[in-house]
Amino acid sequence: MPRDKDIGRRDWRSVWPAPAKLNLFLHVVGRRADGFHLLQTLFRFLDYGDSLRFSPRADAQITLARPLPGVLPEHDLCARAARLLQRESGCGMGAHITLKKRIPMGGGLGGGSSDAATTLVALNHLWRLHLPRHRLQEIALQLGADVPVFVFGQNAFAEGVGERLTPMRLPDACYLLVFPPVAVPTARIFAHPDLRRDTPGMSPVDWRPGCGHNDLEPVVCALYPQIDAQLALLRRHAPGARMSGSGSTLFAECPDRAAARALSRKLPLRTAIAPAA
Repeated sequence: MPRDKDIGRRDWRSVWPAPAKLNLFLHVVGRRADGFHLLQTLFRFLDYGDSLRFSPRADAQITLARPLPGVLPEHDLCARAARLLQRESGCGMGAHITLKKRIPMGGGLGGGSSDAATTLVALNHLWRLHLPRHRLQEIALQLGADVPVFVFGQNAFAEGVGERLTPMRLPDACYLLVFPPVAVPTARIFAHPDLRRDTPGMSPVDWRPGCGHNDLEPVVCALYPQIDAQLALLRRHAPGARMSGSGSTLFAECPDRAAARALSRKLPLRTAIAPAA
């Protein structure tokens, strides 16, 4: 996500980044009466992701250049974000959205959430709405629990349903990403009866690199043998490897690109190298 000082220099010709994220850990610490899960997680942004362009329209229509395969236009998160911003701000302008997709769908890297957040930030600037970032985060929460952190635009310790964010300074790192050929529906994992929902909470100040685990990982690995097998193979070479979010993407932290490339050469898997942003 562009920083505030960079946003002011952008216009309708600009390309807007939508970075991927990793969940360095993900604990389910409880469940609210309305069924929403209470989480603690550490979001880390990557120098890897999607990109968007926006074109003005003379009417109030929101249109997509290339609808995503298998996603109805009315369900597309970018289009939903733009229409929600129109409603919340009373804006009568429209936009044509072109998305270049790089983050795999159903991969646990927050691709759709990041795209939606970038749409909110970009159109807030391009439509000259001047909504403050905290207001955009409130709007973002209506689109999904992961969307506010992408509007926040910083590595963050997240709590609640993902809306309580504490910025975190993290050491430099590079990550090897592994992409099992499976798309995992997040709702299925959170609804599973075997999901642990009582992990003790921690304070952001108590977190250290390597701390924590992913409560969703055992359920996902039980349901998707391909993910389980690829995670086991990755851990033979990188014992600290984990799954991000609800999967399916797996990751191993490396000190630099050279180490990530060396690890990739040992694996007969689909991989990508992603430095921390």
